[in-house]
Amino acid sequence: MGEISGDGGGGGHKKGKGKIRAKKSSTRIDMTPMVDLAFLLLTFFILTTTLNKPQTMEITLPEDEKDEKEQPKVNERNVLTLVMGEQDRIYWYVGITDPEVKVTNFSQDGIRKLLLQKKAENPKLIVLIKSLDEARYKNMVDMMDEINITSTQRFALVDVTDTDKDFIKDVQASLQK
Repeated sequence: MGEISGDGGGGGHKKGKGKIRAKKSSTRIDMTPMVDLAFLLLTFFILTTTLNKPQTMEITLPEDEKDEKEQPKVNERNVLTLVMGEQDRIYWYVGITDPEVKVTNFSQDGIRKLLLQKKAENPKLIVLIKSLDEARYKNMVDMMDEINITSTQRFALVDVTDTDKDFIKDVQASLQK
């Protein structure tokens, strides 16, 4: 509250003929309610915010077979091998013995079209996914997305063999010519 103080005298006469000046006090604002309001707002927004949930893709893994004799035999015409390489290239071939290796990519007319086409040709298709050391992690994520989008049920993540590396070197040499 404001306060005015007089000279405290009483008899109606003034000793000094100067103007009476009001005493200037410094302006002070109490910030306690503002801090309380800031913490209430902060608490409200923290409690009402939903955080992004990590997106995961569920993969069902088969049980480990102890005996290799019990593993099922697969016709090699049912096997599509995809090898992810550098520069977002995918080397693919059908079969195991003397395959014809071709190259595709992650574009719209690339791997998705290939997977859909091969699934239409062969409903028993098994996709083997292999990744070279030069491939990026993003390529694996994109490949798993394409497998999910095309509803490919039978696929396996497999290590790259020396034979695969030889096939790819031959294709790379032919591409550079």
